[in-house]
Amino acid sequence: MTKNTKYYTPDCGLAKVQQMLGGKWKLVLLWYLSEKPRRFGEIHRCFPEITQAMLTKQLRELEQDKLIHREVFKQVPPKVEYSLTDLGLKFFPIIKAMNDWGEENLED
Repeated sequence: MTKNTKYYTPDCGLAKVQQMLGGKWKLVLLWYLSEKPRRFGEIHRCFPEITQAMLTKQLRELEQDKLIHREVFKQVPPKVEYSLTDLGLKFFPIIKAMNDWGEENLED
């Protein structure tokens, strides 16, 4: 989409964002990581309905899209933390606006 038209093109901004955030869990994962860096187990406990394999997949995709950073600490046992990148932090106001809209307009 360009500024003056609403025609769809595969390389428009919305298509790019939709491709990045197409996973079922990605928005809520970004929301959860916005508070502070989190370890894998902590994330998994917060979202018990997501399988470990799906959580790993969604986190890897967010990392590939440069929205989150995965830091591995060299220690025993291994420690891995996930946090938002600068790009992820820039996207956070949009997620917050979506949350606020949902809270104001959608009933349980």
